[in-house]
Amino acid sequence: MVQQIRINQAKDHVDEEVKIGVWLTDKRSSGKISFLQLRDGSAFFQGVVVKNNVSEEVFALAKELHQESSFWVTGVIHQDDRSHFGYEIEVSNLELIGNSEDYPITPKDHGIEFLLDHRHLWLRSKRPFAIMQIRNEMIRATYEFFNKENFIKIDPPILTGSAPEGTTELFHIDYFDQDAYLSQSGQLYMEAGAQAFGRVFSFGPTFRAEKSKTRRHLTEFWMIEPEMAFTHQAESLEVQEKYIAYLVQNVIDNCAYELRLLDRDVELLKKYTKTPYPRISYDQAIEMLQKANFDVKWGDDFGAPEETYISDQFEQPVFVLNYPTKIKPFYMKKDPERDDVYLCADMLAPEGYGEIIGGSERETDYEVLRQRILDAGLDEKDYDWYLDLRKFGSTPHSGFGLGFERAITWICHLDHLREAIPFPRMINRIEP
Repeated sequence: MVQQIRINQAKDHVDEEVKIGVWLTDKRSSGKISFLQLRDGSAFFQGVVVKNNVSEEVFALAKELHQESSFWVTGVIHQDDRSHFGYEIEVSNLELIGNSEDYPITPKDHGIEFLLDHRHLWLRSKRPFAIMQIRNEMIRATYEFFNKENFIKIDPPILTGSAPEGTTELFHIDYFDQDAYLSQSGQLYMEAGAQAFGRVFSFGPTFRAEKSKTRRHLTEFWMIEPEMAFTHQAESLEVQEKYIAYLVQNVIDNCAYELRLLDRDVELLKKYTKTPYPRISYDQAIEMLQKANFDVKWGDDFGAPEETYISDQFEQPVFVLNYPTKIKPFYMKKDPERDDVYLCADMLAPEGYGEIIGGSERETDYEVLRQRILDAGLDEKDYDWYLDLRKFGSTPHSGFGLGFERAITWICHLDHLREAIPFPRMINRIEP
């Protein structure tokens, strides 16, 4: 009985006859030899069909197969040092399963809108395959990291009646004659979780109704949001850099094939596994930008050009600490030595990818937080439950949010966030 395997198991079956369910991505012929480019969802490799070694029917089928036809391939695995994958199969038999005619995504170049219109099919190609495999590894490593660090996963609601940063950029829903919104963050609920379990994290979809078409924005994306009781901002920064270094190291260790498919510079990635990461204050960042002739003044928020310039001055991700209170949300704790800045930080990724993490120590004083809610023009009743966390055994606590697609985009060195998620949602796209 021939053993059935997947392509990524080929290394364990060199010189053995195996059977694999595959799709055809491309083919070429050279006289009495057909070269079939095959995929099975785990990897891509080549099948070699030699006319003299197979039946006439099998060789004829190899010549007739169309792109994305599915079939069983049987043959012997051989090492192939010329390919990214390192192995190929010498074919002895082919059994057609599902034919494919006029597949729209051919080996030629296509425009990005065409590819996005056919995203359900584009996912089969090498580049999105590699990105999704790396995304999957980052998900696995995220769970592993936080479990090792004694966090538990808490799932916040996606439907909410209020928002941590106001409702101006939220998707509104009529919820049984009440106003509701798709969540822009699970943070407030993570704070409740931290007071119950000490260390918690969430990983789920979030939604922002931002009318932005930049390469850094999606209307639906995923967030990692840890929250830690009895933790000050400095300790939170250590967790953040440790987590990012862990993600990068696991991608290097477990996605070498996918990184080769993307032509990603692994030596550059290795620099990001070394901690601690550099830290500068917002004040220092402003001074740095002004010396470089940026038109910024103290109190301005940073856009992509400013973030890119700052990160370009460092070889690792860099923390920018203690932003002005007027440009950050109400729930952050003020610096006890300065009334004009919060104890907060953004982590900027290298290579021009900008902010991937935002975090802060949270305000713990009931009256201070209540007044901030009122000053922000929010309805206090919507936040009664949140204020309760400051009434019953309040503790110092800190947390952060990582935009998962932004981290993937940086680690994979992509041009746009739309490649980092299986089915991107943008202001001009809700299909497929």
